[in-house]
Amino acid sequence: MALCVADAGGRSSSCRDGKAAATLKLISIFVIFFTSVVGISLPVFLARLFQGKPAYDKAVLIIKCFAAGVILSTSLVHVLPDAFDALSDCQVASRHPWKDFPFSGLITLIGALTALFVDLTATSHVENHGHGHGHGEITEKKRKKSEYTPIGLSEELGKKMEEGGAAAVESKCLSSSGDGDLSTEAEAEELVKLKQRLVSQVLEIGIIFHSVIIGVTLGMSQNKCTIRPLVAALSFHQIFEGMGLGGCIAQAGFSLGTTAYMCFMFAVTTPMGIVLGMIVFSVTGYDDSSPNALIMEGLLGSLSSGILIYMALVDLIALDFFHNKLMSSHAFLKKASFIALVLGSTSMSILALWA
Repeated sequence: MALCVADAGGRSSSCRDGKAAATLKLISIFVIFFTSVVGISLPVFLARLFQGKPAYDKAVLIIKCFAAGVILSTSLVHVLPDAFDALSDCQVASRHPWKDFPFSGLITLIGALTALFVDLTATSHVENHGHGHGHGEITEKKRKKSEYTPIGLSEELGKKMEEGGAAAVESKCLSSSGDGDLSTEAEAEELVKLKQRLVSQVLEIGIIFHSVIIGVTLGMSQNKCTIRPLVAALSFHQIFEGMGLGGCIAQAGFSLGTTAYMCFMFAVTTPMGIVLGMIVFSVTGYDDSSPNALIMEGLLGSLSSGILIYMALVDLIALDFFHNKLMSSHAFLKKASFIALVLGSTSMSILALWA
């Protein structure tokens, strides 16, 4: 267990200025909203602009790997340490049961297992839905072919054999087999597309948790020394995180309305959190450094971290590097994707110097 260390510098009375903090928070609402829109819209716009071009799939894959690095770094370097610090604060760590057990790690584990449960449940539902509809139709077609095709083929076989045309029969059978392969391939592509959409939706839920925590914490803070560098760092944070989520949304192929809705929700979540934090503080005078606020921040941050870690490692990195046919067939693309992954992780990790 970590030692309880009082943080005298971060909560210095000289930095607590309500009017200056309120001005900075109002500025941050517009700045963070703008950077969030830019970050999430850029990959979506580029994907729609270059869709159908020869390098489209490769470019989207590289952007997605960069996004995976950003999300993994966000969870491990930003969210989890903040949650751990909140639950390690002297006001919390000196009380039962918080001093007896590492709850930040436990809640992170619960977040990862929850993401796995949601992933398994949704994937099972998608597969059962496919078997109940599309697969059922294909099975019915195959049944009809098994009932009627052999007779027709046997009659045609007798005629063709008499005419010395056995090759034509072989060609017809190969053609029929090809149709089955095409339908199976189409089913597989549809399931992959549904999986990508599920990943994007669950990923956005995890990011929204994180964004709400950031916004409410910033909105309740009265420390101008903390807010000033935090606004600048969060602006870059939202750009990189938005690019990560936007890359996943672009690859999932949502409709225009759904894409716009998901982009809008990401862009407004942090500003809404700031407004909510300001309202809560003005109505209740709730202190962001109180034990209850620290416990809530630590628990929600740990839960969000677990979700983001699972999504980054399992549904983004493992899925692309080990199960993507395009990457496995191009050695150069695999190297470029790994470099993009490292760059995404590095860029997000550097921001931890300021926020």
